[in-house]
Amino acid sequence: MKHFLLVYDLADDYLTRRAEFREAHLNMAWGAHAQGDLVIGGAFTDPADTALLLFKGESKEVAERFAKSDPYVTNGLVKSWRVREWNTVAGAMAINPIKPG
Repeated sequence: MKHFLLVYDLADDYLTRRAEFREAHLNMAWGAHAQGDLVIGGAFTDPADTALLLFKGESKEVAERFAKSDPYVTNGLVKSWRVREWNTVAGAMAINPIKPG
């Protein structure tokens, strides 16, 4: 199992347009969480220009599939997105825990 960060670069009009697509996006996100794929996700504030979603899976395809069908992406609220593997080493949910000593 690995962690993957899905990084969204949000459109300038994201805040003004998101209400129309928010319910569908949240349904999709909570569905991915219920399946065990999405660990946590949300947007940065002040400014609201980026969002991060943390996925867990065998490959980055789990996050890529989400992005490709996310209403925020398909309706232009996301300017661009990328998936990065994240080697988590500290904390209760770390995939590759490394403890000191």
